[in-house]
Amino acid sequence: MTKKKYLFIGLGTMGFHMAGHLTRSQHEIHVFNRSHFKANRWTETHKGFAIKSLNNLNQSYDGIFLCLKDDDAILDILFNSKLIESIKAGAFIVDHSTTSLKLVNRIISDNQIVTKKITFFDAPISGGEAGAINGSLSVMIGGGNKNILIVRKLIKTFANNIVHVGQNGHGQLTKMINQICIAGLLQGLSEALSFGSQQKLDMDKVLDAISHGAAQSWQMENRAETMLNNKFNFGFAVDLMIKDLKIALLEAKSIDLNLKITKDVLNRYKKLSQSGYGNLDTSSLIKLLK
Repeated sequence: MTKKKYLFIGLGTMGFHMAGHLTRSQHEIHVFNRSHFKANRWTETHKGFAIKSLNNLNQSYDGIFLCLKDDDAILDILFNSKLIESIKAGAFIVDHSTTSLKLVNRIISDNQIVTKKITFFDAPISGGEAGAINGSLSVMIGGGNKNILIVRKLIKTFANNIVHVGQNGHGQLTKMINQICIAGLLQGLSEALSFGSQQKLDMDKVLDAISHGAAQSWQMENRAETMLNNKFNFGFAVDLMIKDLKIALLEAKSIDLNLKITKDVLNRYKKLSQSGYGNLDTSSLIKLLK
């Protein structure tokens, strides 16, 4: 069976490990990153090939995976280079970034993509750096049914929960819901931990008492202890959450929905960023209560 060629673009905190897991698909994996040293470092530990430029590629790809910072980065990669010329007709693009619906619509209406019948999937991810390392991410997919079985099989190399939630855009809408839930939950957890600490309680015993009941959450299990120990170097950063919550609130505004708690938490994250904490992980909300 002839190996397919896939290109993974964006070797950041998540993408570096996701692309590594993708090599388990037994297909030929190429990677590209704007900082070339990351791509070279990736090839030192994985069986794949680093691409230096997206212009004048001397090969064509059966599929492209994107894991980039924001809308502008994706627009630049897709439309300011000659990448699309190297995507086979009938192939696919899977975007694991968190973006706006405006970007999704821009991509699926692009003349080159339509003419070549390239399938696009907005497929944002959740699970943090640990999930990327362990290959246990959650992926929420928006898009049609064409190529979906192939895409699912490939994504399964780095995710254990894959849900095709609906048409194009529904993946990004689901990610917005995910971020809204996390934002409110982390603020509540920050307040609860601060309350307990200031009451001089043994917080290890408190967490043992409440973590098996209705208050239990992934954030409590994975971040409560580190929050109490003032450790905030666990992946998804404040500045990225600011970007994501802005996208969610803009969409909420378009349907005349006032998300008061989300707005409040966004303002709190902005305060953290302005204080120089933009690179800390999102559980650092508790710092505003100390």
